[in-house]
Amino acid sequence: MRMNKPLKLIPIGNSTGVIIPKELLRDLGAEQGQSVSYVKTPNGIELRPYEPEFEHQMDVLRDVMRRRRSALRELAK
Repeated sequence: MRMNKPLKLIPIGNSTGVIIPKELLRDLGAEQGQSVSYVKTPNGIELRPYEPEFEHQMDVLRDVMRRRRSALRELAK
């Protein structure tokens, strides 16, 4: 599979979807119907298999960071 193969964008209701070839899904470790997550990196967008436990951990972290904002600012000095 080519590294620079274009992916087709299609309308889905008021949103836009992307057609992902089965080879790319296999490399991603995902199947049709599963969820994926994305991460913005300095090199662009990275797709990853969705991990509900990771998302839960991030929610807990965001809550702690919001509640302890002052303490974190002091520690950053």
